[in-house]
This record gives sequence, C-alpha cells and structure tokens, in this order.
Amino acid sequence: MAPPLHTPLDGVDRRILAELQHDGRLSFNELSRRVNLSAPAVAERVRRLTDRGVITGYHAHVDPAAAGLPVTALVRMECFGAHCLLRERSSLELPEILQVHRVTGDDCCVLLIAVRSMEAFEEIIDRLAEHGRPSSTMILSSPVPWRPVHVPEHS
Repeated sequence: MAPPLHTPLDGVDRRILAELQHDGRLSFNELSRRVNLSAPAVAERVRRLTDRGVITGYHAHVDPAAAGLPVTALVRMECFGAHCLLRERSSLELPEILQVHRVTGDDCCVLLIAVRSMEAFEEIIDRLAEHGRPSSTMILSSPVPWRPVHVPEHS
C-alpha cells in the first residue's frame, strides 16, 4: 500500500534532502556515510522520496549568461480562452522559456525567459503576444539565483 501523499518527512529524510540539494551527484555510499545509514537503506529512502514526488529530478544549475544567454526577464502574460499560452503546448516548449508559473491575479502566468540578445527578446515577445498581452521586467542581477528547499520538522 502506498503511503499517504503528505506523510511527514523524518529527520533522516530531511538530512538526505539537504545533502542531495547540496550535491546531487553523491553516491549512495557517500550519502549513507553522511546520514549514518547503510547504503541500501539510503537507496530505499531516496526511491521512496522520488516515488512520493518529493525529489523530482537531478540536474546541473546553469548560469544563462555564462551559457550565452545574457538577456533574462520575467514576462507576465495576461491571456484567456482558446489562445491562452497555457493551452498551447508547443509555445510552452520554446527553448527561451526556462520556467512557467501559473499565478493568481490579473495575469495568467509568469515566465522566466533567457535569450542571446535584445533582438531575440523582441522576437520572443512578439511570439508570446499571439496568446495575450505580455508585460516584461528585465532581470539586472540575481542575488539569490537558487536556494535549497528547507523542509521544516513538522511538514
């Protein structure tokens, strides 16, 4: 029987999450040493955390500017109905769109966009305008570009 969706995480689970967020390439042997469990026990806990959707994947954090995409912006989309951006899978898969967040309020969604130039940004805005009214905010810097999730004791 599968555990309930919101089963609280214990201290070992929280330590495993903290270690993996710090370094997702840790071997189960090293992770087991750090959390003081056997490697098979750690592997089972990681599998359960993945099955529950707590761990959603492993990836490298890439700096868009260092990768040749120095123009980044948050784009708010005000759209509705059949042409809504959220209904267009092909538009959501544009490589310039790094994140999509469905939001409350007057806007439908907020996008994180990264492109090589202002000309490329203008092109993507024109494409997005087919779905509604885009409103953009250029990102000057990101003092906190990513932060690990801290799971409180009574989650």
